[in-house]
Amino acid sequence: MQYQRKLVLYIAMSLDGYIATKNDDLSFLSVVEKEGEDYGYQAFTDTVDTVILGRKTYDKVMTLVDTFPHAEKETYVITRTQQPSIGNVNFYTGDLNDLVSGLKSKPGKTIFCDGGAELVNELLKLDIFDDLIISIIPVLLGDGIPLFKPGRHEGKLKLVSSKSFETGLVQVHYLRD
Repeated sequence: MQYQRKLVLYIAMSLDGYIATKNDDLSFLSVVEKEGEDYGYQAFTDTVDTVILGRKTYDKVMTLVDTFPHAEKETYVITRTQQPSIGNVNFYTGDLNDLVSGLKSKPGKTIFCDGGAELVNELLKLDIFDDLIISIIPVLLGDGIPLFKPGRHEGKLKLVSSKSFETGLVQVHYLRD
């Protein structure tokens, strides 16, 4: 039996396309913080049983929290440096296409790509994303770490939905066409 789990990018960026400032500052995200509003994040993560993210993103998250937020999910931190696993968190140094193709061929729920930009752009080059859910924060950073870098794979997307919120955040959901 062949399975086809979805690989979904769920990420936020500034209106001008940056996911962080040059010094990895994420404070611009606080512009849209509103008590009781998570912009669908919990509902999305409830559909997820596997997370992949880049090592720099993992390291940044671990400076902000004591416990990795997805520790109960099967997690792959994409890195160039071999490290022992920490519970469900696996540090992966192998071929990215092999990892994602292997995960998609197994039974399970959604595979969540939690960033960062280097990983996202490698996955775009592989043309392996199924959905992109991008929250656009109403702020211009002017410079920083761009979500989309030159040299990626070209491709058409199909708009599934767009939703605007009181805070000015706009969330767009695209399928790979």
